[in-house]
Amino acid sequence: MGLANDQRLTTKDRFIPMRIAYIDCFSGMSGDMFLGALIDAGVSPEVLENAVAALDVGARLEITKVNRSGITATKVDVLVNGQKEIPSEMVAASGHEHSHAHEHHEHDEHHAHTHVEAHAHSDTHSQPSSRAGASAPHVHGRSLKEIKAIIGKAQLSEHAKQTAIRIFEALGAAESKIHNMDIGSVHFHEVGAVDAMVDIVGAAVGAEALGVGEFVCSPLNVGGGTVKCAHGVFPVPAPATVELLAGAPVYSSGMQVELLTPTGAAIVKTLATRFGAFPEMKIEKSGYGAGTRDFPGNPNVVRLVVGESAASLTAKTAQDTVSVVEANLDDLNPQVFGYVMDRLLSEGALDVFGMPVQMKKNRPGTLLTVLCKPEDAAKLTQIIFAETTTLGVRRREEQRQTLARRWVSVPTPWGDVRMKVASLNGTITNYAPEYEDCRRIASERHLPLKTVMQEATTAYLRKSEKP
Repeated sequence: MGLANDQRLTTKDRFIPMRIAYIDCFSGMSGDMFLGALIDAGVSPEVLENAVAALDVGARLEITKVNRSGITATKVDVLVNGQKEIPSEMVAASGHEHSHAHEHHEHDEHHAHTHVEAHAHSDTHSQPSSRAGASAPHVHGRSLKEIKAIIGKAQLSEHAKQTAIRIFEALGAAESKIHNMDIGSVHFHEVGAVDAMVDIVGAAVGAEALGVGEFVCSPLNVGGGTVKCAHGVFPVPAPATVELLAGAPVYSSGMQVELLTPTGAAIVKTLATRFGAFPEMKIEKSGYGAGTRDFPGNPNVVRLVVGESAASLTAKTAQDTVSVVEANLDDLNPQVFGYVMDRLLSEGALDVFGMPVQMKKNRPGTLLTVLCKPEDAAKLTQIIFAETTTLGVRRREEQRQTLARRWVSVPTPWGDVRMKVASLNGTITNYAPEYEDCRRIASERHLPLKTVMQEATTAYLRKSEKP
């Protein structure tokens, strides 16, 4: 759990519980359902309303209390230019095919070539902006660059902006893979619509306002049946949703409707650090966000439970996914190996190391291992092929847990040195002087490196002991 720079930690500090939120998707999830759950769990409606106003896209929120199979929940609707979308069941009744369980403004797949029109086509992707009494001309979709620009100029916190952009990037990456096109060529005709943009930005702002250190998510109920897309009829979950859910636990309760929308999947993919059963926690409050439709006997809501977790290791450390890229090298000049390591690190690798191995025909070799973010794996693989003699590279995904880290600057007789301080739930577990700072001072002052490092460590301990 990260602490502000003015909060002094010592090895005597005791355990500090972490506040977490559990997203219970027993009936799937969509963007508007998540907004409702955030408000129901205590986020001020004004926080979301101000965020919508900051986008300056002619939208506002309508927040009401509804009943879903006996559960009182908060329903959030997006009004654009004073008009609300026609609920999905009303669209279906008027002869337009629609199979969504939740968001009347979101549909089964955000295709790059669908149109933002009102009732102009019979497939679900042609109805993302269906509003009562409205008729709209053909509207070209927004690119990811355009969406980033709208979010970037809004008066929001930098953290909320980056979270919203990451959600859109997750959607864009899924679409680009499905349609075999560059992410820059993907146009978010449906997701880029005002109402869905409001959902995504609202989710980012509301998640920040909730004030939790971690979001944990339940296994995801995706629903069942089929859904009609612009390119035909597909089974639930739709292709974009499947792509977004890679690595997440999913199931179907048997209901023949789409319960998890692509935007809901993108929000979960971005916010949740892990999936699992209800975590050990001291419950503080809970909230329910309602979908548009009401299924008798099956509450169409998502539940958000907030509390303090103090038990499991996974709730005490951050968890993410890293790619491990490896290659066996037995005929590479050792001088080149050092250069390759430096280049991989400069190109974004989290760590690079080599281990001696005995290869076929008893040839001594080196196992090159690179740890990186999954999105950097392809780029770093190309560097390995270009700079080494290997003919093959292996790749796998692994889960990583990391301690909270912060930098503390300490004075020495030769200048300031940064100390990297790691903590586990508020208790310091490791601290070490930054090598590059110490190396620079040792070189400039003609001092032994170990002397500089020892002095920096002593200065940090003196600083920590002061009242």
